[in-house]
Amino acid sequence: MERIIEEIREDLTRRIAVAADRLADRTLAEDPAYAALLGRAELRERIHHNLHQAVEGLVRSSRGLPVELADARAAGALRAEQGLPLASVLRTYRRGGRLLWQSLTEAVTAHDRTELPRLLPGAAALWDVLEQTTDAVTESYRRAEAAHGDRNRERRAALLDVLLDGGAGTDEPSAEATGAAAVQLGLPERGRFAVVVLAGDRSGTPAAPPGPTAAPASAVPAGGPGAASGPRVWWRIRADGETGLVELGHHPLESVRELLAPFGLRAGVGPVVGTPAEVARSHRLAALALRTAPESGGPLTTLLDERLPAALIAAQAELAGRLRQVVLGPVLALPAEDRRTLLTTLGTWLNCQGSTTYAAQRLYCHRNTVSNRLRRLEQLTGRSLSDPRHVVELALAHSAVLQRGAAEPATRPALPDQRVSQTPGGTARRSPRRRA
Repeated sequence: MERIIEEIREDLTRRIAVAADRLADRTLAEDPAYAALLGRAELRERIHHNLHQAVEGLVRSSRGLPVELADARAAGALRAEQGLPLASVLRTYRRGGRLLWQSLTEAVTAHDRTELPRLLPGAAALWDVLEQTTDAVTESYRRAEAAHGDRNRERRAALLDVLLDGGAGTDEPSAEATGAAAVQLGLPERGRFAVVVLAGDRSGTPAAPPGPTAAPASAVPAGGPGAASGPRVWWRIRADGETGLVELGHHPLESVRELLAPFGLRAGVGPVVGTPAEVARSHRLAALALRTAPESGGPLTTLLDERLPAALIAAQAELAGRLRQVVLGPVLALPAEDRRTLLTTLGTWLNCQGSTTYAAQRLYCHRNTVSNRLRRLEQLTGRSLSDPRHVVELALAHSAVLQRGAAEPATRPALPDQRVSQTPGGTARRSPRRRA
């Protein structure tokens, strides 16, 4: 094989040049990806070089030497960095292999037709060289593509952090930093944006964001893959939990709840904001909304504007603790079963819009039983359920108890103006106090 190639070297070189011209013209005419990326001269030069490399690989193979693949690997990495589809790259290599074999057979025929049978064993060797070359291109391309994808994800994640944190940690003023980040992410200067924060599972493991991938930052249509008409969501895995930046467009905020519903994830959703610079505020309020999301018995996805009183309690931990004790201290000091009964009755009565009848139905007890429990609660707290101001206090204090996750221990000291004494029957009685 080596002797045949040396005998036809000059004619083969000329034919390879013609083949490179033909393949460059065909590629640019039929493949928009190449046409958008490379000019004819550059593409033709690259094809010409690859064809010569394949001939040299055939010679080395006939000598029992390994094929040189460094150029193929470099080409694969370069095309991946340029964003040229791998299918386009491999198609050009395959077409080049066919043109090279055609050039070889034509050159041998022109030199000495009787030599053609001696060329045929070289066909298998040539395809082996071409296969090694395309394998090297593919492997290098995929490695470079993965590295490029990682860099892009890291870059998008950093840009999302700028928006979610309001530009904190950057050298630029916050407005300039968030504006630049929004431009690089392709977000409009004005629009409708919101932030959603997901809770981890009970073991503390973060929940994977919905969508085709759990990458650190990926834009996913609200309806899942293929649902391009839905709002876009950029998911970001952060130390404080999964966070999604939602570009709502014309979609209502409730569409975020529809997005998350199939996944059974607890989540908090911040209010709609009009500019990327306001995203950090929506993020802070989404985290607050998540703290009010019920573990069960209600929508897992909590919109902040639907839970403002509970959010107010969650935002003020010290005041929430004071509110629990001032308003419900005597109840929290009861034995566990009594405490649970009264708090459950109060919560159910509030959820039933103050209807004793509906509360009794939910609690599976008689209406009079609910009334008696509520009267006892009024006696313990010194607050009347017929007074709107007292109802507000009780509702907020009840929310504070729920958010704390456990009732106050019965041994907790009572406040000075809420002294608790025990009656012979074991029930707590609130000491009377002077009213203003």
